[in-house]
Amino acid sequence: MDLPTTVPRPRSRADIDARKLARLRRVLRVILPTNRFYAAKLGRGVTVERLGALADIASWPFTTKEDLVAAAVDGRPGNLTWSDDRYVRFHQTSGTHGRPLPAWDTAADWRWWMECWKCVLGRGHVGRGDRVLVASSFGPYVGFWSAFDAAASGGALAIPAGGLSSLARLELLRRARATVLVATPSYALHLAEVAVDAAVDTAALPIRLVIVAGEPGGSVPAVRRRLAEAWGAAVLDHAGATEVGPWGVGEIDRSDARPGSSADPEGMPRPALHVIEDHFHPEFFALGTGGPAAPGEAAELVLTTLGRTGAPVIRYRTGDVVRPVWPSDEAIAAGACPWVRLEGGVLGRADDMLVVRGVNIFPGAVDDIVRGFPEVIEYRLTVATRESLDTLTIEIEDRLGDATRVAREFHVRLGLKVEVRVVPIGSLPRFEGKGKRVVDRRDGSRGPT
Repeated sequence: MDLPTTVPRPRSRADIDARKLARLRRVLRVILPTNRFYAAKLGRGVTVERLGALADIASWPFTTKEDLVAAAVDGRPGNLTWSDDRYVRFHQTSGTHGRPLPAWDTAADWRWWMECWKCVLGRGHVGRGDRVLVASSFGPYVGFWSAFDAAASGGALAIPAGGLSSLARLELLRRARATVLVATPSYALHLAEVAVDAAVDTAALPIRLVIVAGEPGGSVPAVRRRLAEAWGAAVLDHAGATEVGPWGVGEIDRSDARPGSSADPEGMPRPALHVIEDHFHPEFFALGTGGPAAPGEAAELVLTTLGRTGAPVIRYRTGDVVRPVWPSDEAIAAGACPWVRLEGGVLGRADDMLVVRGVNIFPGAVDDIVRGFPEVIEYRLTVATRESLDTLTIEIEDRLGDATRVAREFHVRLGLKVEVRVVPIGSLPRFEGKGKRVVDRRDGSRGPT
């Protein structure tokens, strides 16, 4: 079940909840005296002594990204517990959904980040003897910095690839004999595309595992298949957020891995993420009602950090839409991962959901359809209003030059007629970070999302 070896194996969901309650009480004991943000937000009624069960936090207020943005002043986060001289790491969000949000970490908090990453690397059996290439320009975004440090702290050889062209990164992969590639799904596919043009056989490289994050693609079946086929490797999804931490780890599907790889033999065939519940407490609220979600119901994920005391978030509304399924005590006793499983991973963001002629569409569903056609290299989706009706237009770079088969699949899968246009290969944008393939032009142009 890929828990860190230092963590005692839980016997039931009650064991998990008891562990989380103890950790949350420790966090409160540390932060409440000095963290002005949460002292004000939670009020005097919240104390360690009054927290008798995890269910008690249901009456506490949510924290939103807007709260954190409003509290930040001159690049200083508003939810800090300590004086500024205690902090050693500065990062910020990408600003995809608004103004960039700063995030600071103490040395102790950064060690907590590494503990979370142990769960991710452990799932992929990454450690001594591995060579991990992190394909990113780095910058102030935390995900790749944390992956790089985690690889090194886990005993692997960590290889930076910032400031290089895609072709130079391919050459570095080859020369360094990297065994693990860390990238966004979009960039891992783009790198494979560049390799085709450069006559580089990616399947002949020693890459055995591709770890992806930053986009839902790592748990989208068609994207997973494309990644596995392009690199001849297993695929491991991961989820995190700058203001929260590395909270999710995927599963390795046996069908992803090439023969002889060290992929998890117990991998499950349907892609999913697990919330790393040793370090985060998740809550799930149904999209339709706002009440607690039932198993398998589409819900917004709300997270509370259980170890990041320097810049904690409590009941943080991530905006991520997921479908939670909790393992039974019998399954846990039989060796299943005890953490809540998110079917299909992160389905999308609540604010990214498109409602087109009464049909709810997440970008991940579009990705799954388009990536099911191996000849389609890249795409862009535009939503607009025409004669009072919402319309979808998809531009595709297609080696076959045939839009009809893609349009037919959209009609079958989504029940919508979609206009599909073939555009010249290389004309659509490529992305190193989070892909921005959806342009919503309804009620004025919002631009890419």
